Amino acid sequence: MNDFFANFDVSFPGFHLQTRLTIPKSGVTVLFGPSGSGKTTLLRCLAGLERSPKGLMQFGDTVWQDETQGIFVPVHERPIGLVFQEPRLFPHLSVRSNLLYGFKRIPVQERRIFLNDVVEILNIAHLLDRRPHFLSGGEAQRVAIGRALLTSPKLLLMDEPLASLDHQRKQEILPYIRRLQSKWGIPIIYISHSLEEILQLVDTLILLKAGRVVAEGPATEVFSKLELRGIINSEILGAIFDTRVIQHEPEFGLTRVQFMGHQLHVPGQEAKIGQSIRLHIHSNDVSIVTSPPDSRTSVLNILEATVMEVGSIDPAGYSVDIKLDVGQTLLATITRKSLKNLALEPGQKVYAHIKAIKMVHE
Repeated sequence: MNDFFANFDVSFPGFHLQTRLTIPKSGVTVLFGPSGSGKTTLLRCLAGLERSPKGLMQFGDTVWQDETQGIFVPVHERPIGLVFQEPRLFPHLSVRSNLLYGFKRIPVQERRIFLNDVVEILNIAHLLDRRPHFLSGGEAQRVAIGRALLTSPKLLLMDEPLASLDHQRKQEILPYIRRLQSKWGIPIIYISHSLEEILQLVDTLILLKAGRVVAEGPATEVFSKLELRGIINSEILGAIFDTRVIQHEPEFGLTRVQFMGHQLHVPGQEAKIGQSIRLHIHSNDVSIVTSPPDSRTSVLNILEATVMEVGSIDPAGYSVDIKLDVGQTLLATITRKSLKNLALEPGQKVYAHIKAIKMVHE
């Protein structure tokens, strides 16, 4: 079974979490939503730290919780790795001893991940003999991640692990998280308030609001859902494209990337030919033209597209979202007057002019 299922119903004074989820047993699933939406409560339910009276959690073929059958596997018996905002390292132990703390408690026959592998992939060999108070915040968090990995978990839960770090330290650690997921194939559930973190890590996105799931699925689809306008912060609306570098144009300070038969120009990147680069294109940075470009234009990135859907129109607003198909979904936000002038409707062939692209390095 390639997915796991979770169904929780938990009430607190002033808050009610009620979720039903199907989560892939692969990649990085990000829980995203405003403060108070239930992200941490949901993560605690998944870990077994919070018990839902009507809870159900099945990881592949293994049932960790089914209250109707009287089944509840406590957190210390679940093969789960936990990483929190604070590293929570043992101050009296060296880095090596911190790393091996959980490893020693795993039966030999269940050990799948070993110290040398973790040290190499997290680049912490030079830290092994230090005590935690001699580590930077980024170094301590890498050790915390390593300690969780050395329990050979089948699932890794990360609750805003980079929230206390500055931008530079975050950028140092994010590639390690993606690398460890790729090496061991451990599914990761990751909480973050940071759009930048989400864009670099996410495969599957679960959006929460007021204890309910308002959208879930592959990030490339969820980011472009028209119905999310007004539900979440508009900064997230747009498209994610996973591209590969095919050429550098140093004379113009540009790099050319390719995806699904299309090519785009982006600002020059220090990336090797063939390297993956994730792009985020905000809906406000896409305009629509109904005829092919037959004259010179300053816009370098123009894609043939088909109108898929016209968003709902707010009579009190000035804009409307248009969902476009360019091989995958692209979202454009235009004025209501432009919609009338262009007479856009589903199935219509148009051209998407992309005015700005944000690079998200992997």
